Amino acid sequence: MNWYPWLNQPYRHIIGQHQAGRAHHALLIQAINGMGDDALVWGVSRWLMCQQPEGLKSCGVCHGCQLMQAQTHPDWYRLEAEKGKSTLGIDAVRQVTEKLSRFAQQGGAKVVWLPDAEQLSESAANALLKTLEEPPANCWFFLSSRESSRLLATLRSRCVALTLTPPDEAQSLQWLSRQMPQDEAALQTALRLSAGAPAAALQLLEPARWKARDSLCDALPGALQQDILQLLPLLNSDDVAVRISWLLALLVDALKWQQGATRWLSNPDRQDAIALLADTYSARALDESAREWMQCREQLLYVAAVNRELLLTDRLLSWADKRKPGVVA
Repeated sequence: MNWYPWLNQPYRHIIGQHQAGRAHHALLIQAINGMGDDALVWGVSRWLMCQQPEGLKSCGVCHGCQLMQAQTHPDWYRLEAEKGKSTLGIDAVRQVTEKLSRFAQQGGAKVVWLPDAEQLSESAANALLKTLEEPPANCWFFLSSRESSRLLATLRSRCVALTLTPPDEAQSLQWLSRQMPQDEAALQTALRLSAGAPAAALQLLEPARWKARDSLCDALPGALQQDILQLLPLLNSDDVAVRISWLLALLVDALKWQQGATRWLSNPDRQDAIALLADTYSARALDESAREWMQCREQLLYVAAVNRELLLTDRLLSWADKRKPGVVA
């Protein structure tokens, strides 16, 4: 698993709390995609499972370390929804909590990690809550969350929160340039479209993904001036929420463009598309469009069995109606 330099400080903080005997049994890690919370939890877990840690590091040679390296440690549990499902049910939580009540098979710590705590159903969250209120000895819980506000308030109250904040943009650009050499405008755009998370920006810069984003920008002139439905096949994809986010960033940039705030563009490499949007829509229309596209994205993410193509078609046609008079060729 990759380790990232911006994880060094939170890692030292967590291990320091354990060394001082002040560590809380439940840590809620709030982080956006691409910040490496999985690597952080794995690193801390290895230290907790190590039978002879060397300061801040696990020894790497003891039986506990060998089991962790092989990903077969019997006292390390990963709780997540089954493949193809979006919800983590109560049965999976009960199975793990029953095992936690027994002695650790290796005689040391027991660790439970939830890589996506929002997957917990209400009943599963309540079952976990009971264990968090009275945790077994030497048992540690790590809950990763993208939107902690979606968790039960009672569950959040039983945890200590740790937020992984993105590094400074200049530092992130240096790291990105070492991983994937690109021109500065592309690196800066990928980073800003990823909310400052360097690892997510690196994924966005992968050729196929970056081409999909560029194709959306390239299609805007023809779509706005001729047929708006040219954008439908470019949006109608399994990662539709991400593609709508790209479009949203362009809409917000068009508002910045109209106000002369070009220094703060999220897409500095595609000022052609931004200028076109700024000329095609009024400020009010851009604002309304952004809100409606956000609502569309929410529906696609959280409404079960929604007809994606139909919803996108309706949104595109409605968006076209907001153009300034005389724009359509």
